[in-house]
Amino acid sequence: MSKKDTKQKILDAAEVLFAEQGFSETSLRLITSAADVNLASVNYHFGSKKDLIKAVMDRYLALFMPAADQALQRLLAEPGINLHQVFDSFVAPLMGLTRIKRRGPEIFLQLLGRGYIDNQGFLRWFIVNHYGEVLEHFTQAIRKAAPELSSADVFWRLHFTLGTVVFTMASSEALRDIAKSDFNEDIDVEGLVRRVIPYLASGVGAKP
Repeated sequence: MSKKDTKQKILDAAEVLFAEQGFSETSLRLITSAADVNLASVNYHFGSKKDLIKAVMDRYLALFMPAADQALQRLLAEPGINLHQVFDSFVAPLMGLTRIKRRGPEIFLQLLGRGYIDNQGFLRWFIVNHYGEVLEHFTQAIRKAAPELSSADVFWRLHFTLGTVVFTMASSEALRDIAKSDFNEDIDVEGLVRRVIPYLASGVGAKP
């Protein structure tokens, strides 16, 4: 097995386990067992568990963030925007993650949520330091679309937004099954994301 194959196997096993069980609850031994590699190979390719977590996240962030930033900058150039447009600008970058994995969008959002649930401060530091400009453009877009919101309002509402999105994506298969059986609706992942956008826009933009 080549070094590239070994590294790929570790990343593939780690992302699934991290998404399902969380960063704190997933041990390196569990990952190496799922990947069918030895523990030394994790140390060789990544150095530490924290570095492995960052590598798993950055596989998605490196594709998602530049695409999202382009969409946000196009939006910021418009004279007037609304919150629906702000959230809608993330759909194409998010669905672009299927280039990594078929379930890339769901896995990415679950991993992102785990970073907060598991209180992984170093991961938030990594994202802010590597993609701070994108986050700033997102904040600018929110403020342009809803200038009446205070900084505290923006913080809380985006926190609730993340929770809603993570739960929705973590339950995506069950929700799609219910939609099919109860309402005879065939909804793919993109359709599910577009379903939640009006709810997010209304929640973030609600009067304080």
